[in-house]
Amino acid sequence: MHMDTDLETALLGPVIPDRSCGDCTMCCTILTVDTPDFKKAAGAPCAHLGEQGCSIHAVRPHICRTWFCAWRRVQAMPDEARPDRSGILASIDFVREPRNCFEGVSIMVRMLPGSAAIENGMAGAILDSLCDQLVPVWFSDGSRKMLMHPDNEVAALVLSGDAAPAHLRAEVAAWRARYMSFSSKA
Repeated sequence: MHMDTDLETALLGPVIPDRSCGDCTMCCTILTVDTPDFKKAAGAPCAHLGEQGCSIHAVRPHICRTWFCAWRRVQAMPDEARPDRSGILASIDFVREPRNCFEGVSIMVRMLPGSAAIENGMAGAILDSLCDQLVPVWFSDGSRKMLMHPDNEVAALVLSGDAAPAHLRAEVAAWRARYMSFSSKA
């Protein structure tokens, strides 16, 4: 990774110039923000969120100026995947005390309350667009969090350290090379 490239750009790609947030303000409510200059609890609307969007847009905190959801960065995501249209918010997730090596830095796909994204196939389309590289992808429906990528068999082998069968050997080795340094078993 080039030193001038932030982690989100390295993992998801640069912001796509022809995609804009428009009226979408899902990140202003759904996400936790915990930076030195701004804090907000998950699920709580930002104190600056008004009917017309951000009431301090011109002077908003640095995190709000530089953060973009996966829909703004991943070209393979369909246009209909914009969070306010799809009912899904996908972004890089950072867990301070991860339970396993796949949880520290990953892509989190959050289904928003009332979303029909599973029934209408949008959840599958979004997951398909994100599960194609060596970045863990989690899905949350609000009641539970599930690892979607790598698949269960590969994840279990990576975490256990057991020998992988021939058909999974290269994939397991690639995940181990990238993530085992973050594991408590390393």
